[in-house]
Amino acid sequence: MDFSKFLPKRAILLALSFGLLAGCIRHKYETPIVKNTQQPDKVLFDQAMNDIERGRYETARISLQTLMNTYESSEYMAKAKLAIADSWFREGGANGMAQAEAEYKDFILFYPGMEEAAQAQNRVCEIHYKQMDKSDRDITQTLRAEDECRQLLVQFPNSKFAPLAAQRLRNIQESLADHEFVVGNFYWKREMNPAAANRLNALVNQYPLFSKDGDALYEAGDAYSKMGPRFRKQAGEMFSRVVADYPLSDRAQDAKRRLEEMEMPIPQVDRAAYDHEKYEIENYKKPGLMARGTDWLRSGPDLSHAAKSGTPTMTDPKRTIPASVPVPNTEVASNTGSGTGTAEVSATTVSATDNSLDRKPDARSSGGAAKPSGTTTTQNGQPLPTNRDKDLQKYREQQAKKQAKAEKKKKKNQNSNDQQNQVQPAQSSTGQPGVPSPATNGNSVTANQNPPSPQR
Repeated sequence: MDFSKFLPKRAILLALSFGLLAGCIRHKYETPIVKNTQQPDKVLFDQAMNDIERGRYETARISLQTLMNTYESSEYMAKAKLAIADSWFREGGANGMAQAEAEYKDFILFYPGMEEAAQAQNRVCEIHYKQMDKSDRDITQTLRAEDECRQLLVQFPNSKFAPLAAQRLRNIQESLADHEFVVGNFYWKREMNPAAANRLNALVNQYPLFSKDGDALYEAGDAYSKMGPRFRKQAGEMFSRVVADYPLSDRAQDAKRRLEEMEMPIPQVDRAAYDHEKYEIENYKKPGLMARGTDWLRSGPDLSHAAKSGTPTMTDPKRTIPASVPVPNTEVASNTGSGTGTAEVSATTVSATDNSLDRKPDARSSGGAAKPSGTTTTQNGQPLPTNRDKDLQKYREQQAKKQAKAEKKKKKNQNSNDQQNQVQPAQSSTGQPGVPSPATNGNSVTANQNPPSPQR
């Protein structure tokens, strides 16, 4: 009898059995209070701990709340408040996590000097960390997790949870940086060069531990190189940073080649950056076959490429302005004498003796050509690059084709009219075609001669 067809069913039943068994295992609630006493507050606390271990969270919270309301000077007050938060955390769900976060925040507010305060802050970070979505989706929970992990490192830097919070922060920033990289790469592929260069450059400055920083810098340099010779320096800086700071990235050789084509010097490799990249490559753990096959089932981001060392960024990203945006005028104003210029506008009445309009004609009277609307130029008169250069070029080509087609049609019609005028037969003065006009006959009389009289 062939039992091979029953193997999938048996495997499924075995997996379900293990799942049910794991659900029945009790998770003991850890508490350092082990005094054996029959005091009422201790009895209520032990009863609540027993209920939490067996999943009776509502009953446990009633007992703990009774303890806190009845015995205000009890030594179990802080433990009871923390246990209420833990009961909500274990219960789970959207409502449970929200209630747990509020209770943990209250515990930190009332008992900031206790060792359990760091544990409470770590749980708050864990609440948002577990709710993170993939990098190409909503990043609200990811940003909240970043803030809470930073708070743990700032408020409790010497706690036992600090190393775990630092690694979580590196994982979180890997997801945030990947979100920015997806947007910047989208702009770069569609040749929206100012937006791509600004986004990718800011990404590397904010998240230097990102696994794709080399790719981001190379694409930023390529975007700058397509924005004209005015941004040649910025493009060279991007390529130089790839060679110096990310020598083991896939884009390092391409960056060297681009620097050689631009006839710019190739920088030396930073030894510390090289050692960091080498350490990350050696400690990279590739996801297993099962993890890669079920990636589409997980809602969280892929954090396998996150950095394992280095100090995570502890500041929020700053707003950046694309390099193509004109810089505000910082020349010394003649009226104020400061270096910030002046924004004041004044108006005066022109007198009859004032001939400023005659001495300073405007652009229209001097024959200046009007600039097309929406076009910004540099001091040299060259148009600044925009995110729609490709669309504008396509529009101009379409307009040129339409104009050439119209001129060609107009010329064709004109040639046709000329040919018709040449082929049209001459008509006589009587209006009959084919009969020569009297003016062209040799026997005809001129206008100043009298016609012959008729014979009688």
